[in-house]
Amino acid sequence: MDNFPHHLGISIMVIVIALTLFALILLLLTSGRDPGVIARNANPPELEGYEGTEVGPGQTPQLCLPRTKDVVVNGVVVKIKYCDTCMHYRPPRCSHCSICNNCVQKFDHHCPWVGQCIGLRNYRFFFMFVFSTTLLCIYVHAFCWIRIRKIMNGENVSIWKAMTKSPASIALIIYTFISVWFVGGLTVFHSYLISRNQSTYENFRNRYDEHVNPYNKGVIKNFMEVFCTSIPTSKNNFRAKIPKEPAITSRRISGGFTSPNIRKPVSDIEMGRKLAWGEAVREADGSEGRTNNDDNVDKLGGSADHVTADLSRILPPEGMEGRSISHHRRSSWGIKSGSWDISSETFASAVEASKQVPGSSNGNLTRENQQVQTNLKV
Repeated sequence: MDNFPHHLGISIMVIVIALTLFALILLLLTSGRDPGVIARNANPPELEGYEGTEVGPGQTPQLCLPRTKDVVVNGVVVKIKYCDTCMHYRPPRCSHCSICNNCVQKFDHHCPWVGQCIGLRNYRFFFMFVFSTTLLCIYVHAFCWIRIRKIMNGENVSIWKAMTKSPASIALIIYTFISVWFVGGLTVFHSYLISRNQSTYENFRNRYDEHVNPYNKGVIKNFMEVFCTSIPTSKNNFRAKIPKEPAITSRRISGGFTSPNIRKPVSDIEMGRKLAWGEAVREADGSEGRTNNDDNVDKLGGSADHVTADLSRILPPEGMEGRSISHHRRSSWGIKSGSWDISSETFASAVEASKQVPGSSNGNLTRENQQVQTNLKV
């Protein structure tokens, strides 16, 4: 700051700080703005005169909707494609970004350095960001050499001696020299694209090598279209609250309720058979393990929900003295670390209930108990 007369050193510092702040603001505008995302449709578009099978939300009638449509732009026919993800026909110059998973208007490219797609609503800020960064690199690079030149003239030393007296200048010279090739190359390339009114995506796809570019209006008008036109409003309200999705209700099937996600009865793991339809419905409704007694008296000490079909053989049959017990089998019952263990309390409760059966002999009970123990061991 002291090596320049008339306080020019202060002006040099003010300019470099202003350029830095300007580049940072443009970086935030580029990465934080909506690039032109087109909102998705909940249902595919309907064609006029279409009569066919109904399609649910998120499904596209592939056999009915054409993959492309023709639109006229400045007297030139342009094909637009149907997007299966967003379920709409993309406007001209719109493309689906595979990283953001959105359709973006006038899609240019997805920039990993700013973490955002570059499209219709932030392209001018992106170009101004790389251009201002290029100016900043050139400015710093040039004044670092001027600083070394001042040291050489003031102390009458060689360039190497001057470099050793200002190591910060050498570090900035190397850094800005490397950086200017990236941002400078982007500035030159996008200046060419703007003059031709093309996007990076269209240029890489060679869209207009064999066809006329319907968007080219001349160099001056092309630059005015990018920098002197109003930015269209966003098609999305990103701050709006998401509406709560309606809860999925159960459906009545054959006199019972079941969840719409239940397609078929659950297989029984213990015995290798499928549950009856009534059991599957009760399991789907969370009614597993309930005991049904006609007089609601006998609960088997709260352990009847753990009795399997093998143990139900020794229990009273339905309709016997008005004390019928129907036990529901659970497919996940008794699973402990891959074993099929039954607690002694559960087995004792089942045996105690079997002793209350009228007309049953001790010999029959003994044989039934032995059979139950054999099945449990297996």
